[in-house]
Amino acid sequence: MTEFTFNKLAEAGYAIRPASLDDIEGSVEMFNLCSKAMIGTSEFTVERYAKEWQVPDFDLQRDTRLVITPAGQIVGCIEVWDVHEPPVHPWIWGRVHPEWEGKGIGTATMGWALDRAREAIPRAPEGARVAARSGTVNTYSPAKELLQNLGMKKIRYGWDMLLALSEEPPTPLWPEGISVRNIQLPDDAKAVYRAEDEAFQDHWGYVETPFEDGFKRWKHYVFEIRKPDPALWFLAMDGDEIAGMVSCLAESDDDPEKGWVDVLGVRRPWRCRGLGLALLRQVFGEFYRRGKPRVGLGVDSNNLSGATRLYKKAGMHVQREYVTFEFELRPGDELQKE
Repeated sequence: MTEFTFNKLAEAGYAIRPASLDDIEGSVEMFNLCSKAMIGTSEFTVERYAKEWQVPDFDLQRDTRLVITPAGQIVGCIEVWDVHEPPVHPWIWGRVHPEWEGKGIGTATMGWALDRAREAIPRAPEGARVAARSGTVNTYSPAKELLQNLGMKKIRYGWDMLLALSEEPPTPLWPEGISVRNIQLPDDAKAVYRAEDEAFQDHWGYVETPFEDGFKRWKHYVFEIRKPDPALWFLAMDGDEIAGMVSCLAESDDDPEKGWVDVLGVRRPWRCRGLGLALLRQVFGEFYRRGKPRVGLGVDSNNLSGATRLYKKAGMHVQREYVTFEFELRPGDELQKE
């Protein structure tokens, strides 16, 4: 199927090839046009996306394809992410220029991506289920229809949630024995990664990863791509133990006036004591003092650890919904947390 559809595009005059870092400006320009069509605003910067394409073990030659018009304009891009070990859920991320939708570009690139995702099967543990995933904003029909037409099934929803900081947030109330401090880098890095990884073990989609592999990618994601403000990165300490943590970006990808809670986690022994709400109110207060009119975060809508209830209790509401689709590549035992 892939060869046929790519051949059709080639016959129509398009070039199909892997991306390189030299393509970053044209690609990001196209990504932002897609974002404007999907959610009404830009989301990407050249600097940050270049770091995305330099994630350890992500290979542009192997893992990407661009579709380019005869005039040299990038109108399609597809990426396959199976860099995490074990690679049981390759993630497919793609975009088609809004003015070039309906010309077979999405079908061709997704067909290639599903074929490429099958290369993860031999690297997965014997007997493990392997399924490729992709997603889109739930209000964007062209992307949903494309994924459904390829035989992908809806499996999960996620929310962006929002709080207007129209008045000073309540002061955080810390559980007995808990103190709070900012992260100290680089000394805290490994302990924070371990605590964060443990805190998210109960979340949907979690697959246990060897420490060195996970820590390497976490460092790149945190310090090269996201770059949270250390003054907006708080650790809730119980003696020498990290009980919970929250790290934030001074502005979100889609709105420079919106602060963003990038990671909020509480380790299991410290849950149900008000620590998550205290951490939230800590950063809400910081954003308020900085003059931010609003703050947002992302969450799995079916989160079983009570995160959605926590955020609603803190006054947040759903701003945007995303939907995740899946295509099973090999049946077997599911390794991820449900």
